[in-house]
Amino acid sequence: MQPWHQQLPIYQQLADQLAARLLDGELTEGEPMPSVRALASRYLLNPLTVSRALQALDEDGLLENRRGLGLYVRPGARERLREAARERFLASEWPALRARLQRLGITPHDLDWNP
Repeated sequence: MQPWHQQLPIYQQLADQLAARLLDGELTEGEPMPSVRALASRYLLNPLTVSRALQALDEDGLLENRRGLGLYVRPGARERLREAARERFLASEWPALRARLQRLGITPHDLDWNP
């Protein structure tokens, strides 16, 4: 768990961390989300902050509320997140990264794409 910083509200930081866990496959589509209490305990946060983070993910269309059962990861949520992250990367991060690579004289042949 990363420490919370001042640039974003804590609920948004938690929502971002949960979205990252979904992207990484730690949270599975169709499966229930951990409860508010479990998340509050894990991240040492007020349950209202956790509820707001889950609400943000729900508003982004990543979760579905099954009445009486709780929140579940919506099918297709991982691909939706991946597509949004790709668009943000290509629009904002890639141009700066490409410019830095050019300044440093790094070519595609210098980069190792194998994990």
